[in-house]
Amino acid sequence: AIVEFDSCVGTILDTLDRLGLKQNTLVLLTSDNGPVVDDGYQDGAVEKLGDHKPAGPWRGGKYSAFEAGTRVPLIIKWPQRIAPGKKSGALLSQVDLMASFAALLKVPLPGNERTDSKNALAVLLGNSSKDRDYLIEQPANHALAIIKDGWKYMSPSNGSPFMDGVNIETGYSKEAQLYDLKTDPGEQNNVADKYPQRVQQLKALLDQVKGK
Repeated sequence: AIVEFDSCVGTILDTLDRLGLKQNTLVLLTSDNGPVVDDGYQDGAVEKLGDHKPAGPWRGGKYSAFEAGTRVPLIIKWPQRIAPGKKSGALLSQVDLMASFAALLKVPLPGNERTDSKNALAVLLGNSSKDRDYLIEQPANHALAIIKDGWKYMSPSNGSPFMDGVNIETGYSKEAQLYDLKTDPGEQNNVADKYPQRVQQLKALLDQVKGK
C-alpha cells in the first residue's frame, strides 16, 4: 500500500513539474488517522514489520485515545509561497483547513456555518507557530480528550484498555488522565493526581465545549 501511495504522489508531482505548475501549486499530504498494522488483512504486514515503528514516539495507534490515534503527518509543498525545510510544532486540526483555505481564496464562509474550523493559514504557510486555543480528540469509543497549552486531559471511559483485534493500546481508563505532552510526548506518565487543578480546568473547558 505504501509503495502504491508513494508512486501516486510521485506521479502527481512529476505531472505538475511537466506542466510547469510546480512553483505555484499547493500540495498538501496528510492522513486520516494514526497507524494500524493488523486491521484484518492477511498481507504480511505484521510479519514483515521488523524494527519499524509506524507511530514513531507516540503511544497507541488507530482507534486509540493516545496521540498515535489522531496525531497525523501534515506536509505542505508550495515553492512560490513556502520556504522548504521548515518544521512546525503548532497545534492545529484538519478541520482548520476549511477556514484557512477560505481565507487564502478570500471566500467568506456562510454566515450560518457553525464550524469548529479556525483560520490557521499563517501556520500552514510557515509564518506563525501559534497554537489553536484547544483541540478536541475523539477515539473509537467516543471518549473525548482535550489538548491545551501542551496539556492533554483524557476523560474517564469504560472501554477496554487494549483492542485485541488490532493489537493496539486504546488508552481507555476509568480514571482521569493528564499528560504533559511537552515533556512526555509518549504519554507514559499520568500526572492527574499531581495536578488536580489542571485536570479540573481542562474538564470544565471540555464540558463547556460539549454543551455548545
